[in-house]
Amino acid sequence: MTISRRKFAFAMLASLGLMSSIWASPVFAEDAPKVALIMKSLANEFFQSMEEGAKAHQKENAAKYTLVTNGIKDETDTAAQIKIIEQMVAQKVNAIVIAPADSKALVPAIKAAVDKGVLVVNIDNQLDQAALKDKGLVVPFVGPDNRAGAKLVGDYVAKQLKEGDKVAIIEGVSTTFNAQQRTAGYKDAMDAAKIKVVGVQSGNWEIDGGNKVTSAFLRENPDLKAVLAGNDSMAIGAVAAIKAANKTGQVLVGGYDNISAVKPLLADGSLLATADQFGSKQAVFGIEVALKAIAGKQTQNDMQAQVKTDVVLVTKDSK
Repeated sequence: MTISRRKFAFAMLASLGLMSSIWASPVFAEDAPKVALIMKSLANEFFQSMEEGAKAHQKENAAKYTLVTNGIKDETDTAAQIKIIEQMVAQKVNAIVIAPADSKALVPAIKAAVDKGVLVVNIDNQLDQAALKDKGLVVPFVGPDNRAGAKLVGDYVAKQLKEGDKVAIIEGVSTTFNAQQRTAGYKDAMDAAKIKVVGVQSGNWEIDGGNKVTSAFLRENPDLKAVLAGNDSMAIGAVAAIKAANKTGQVLVGGYDNISAVKPLLADGSLLATADQFGSKQAVFGIEVALKAIAGKQTQNDMQAQVKTDVVLVTKDSK
């Protein structure tokens, strides 16, 4: 392709609006299975590390498979993620490893991909089991127990509080299973410690969302003692809101994901705890499940239903 033709092709993609909402990065291995990794927002450090981990794995196994990585700009843009699935099917990938933006809305597109012979593995955010059952579909989930991970953080925060204290929960995108499970884990911990949850509000996984929700909680509850965020991005926003309200040290914060951006906050105590679910390895685990299925000539329903991965508590004192 000449330079002028490349420019024309790029311009055509931009005019269709694809370049504004989708990142795509291919890594080629000739005559090998092609695996597509479809993530949520690559503006989120967690998914950046996931992509980096997958690319490093492919580089080490260059003769075994081709990798194409994709991500949407907005974690709530399910339409863009559906479009990516359709594009990957059109490109005749052998397998799709996906962190779905919505636990239910992506199921029909995944069913369409499976019907065309593409193997699908689910990572990070688990697809809705009832929706899968309705489609007669089995999609293996490779990932941690989000509820248990959030409870680890919640239990640690609760040890710094007393019975009857007030806490608030910032949830991720409320239609996602992992957001719901993390909220449930936080509630489990607070119930066990007899600490009052004054409210649950979505921050849409974003720093700005976490900031706005926390500011509102602080206005409505001047005696709030802690904020439990469904991911570290929202926790960063919560820390900023608490600082703006001159309540640093008075209102504790818990997060989830252990992204590098929160290390200074853990060090100075602005963030009390987070959970590490090893984002850089999650995609790799999913890819390996897909490659094993391809090598074994398995159909979608032949694959193992669930592969649990680790999640651990991270605090200032963690080694």
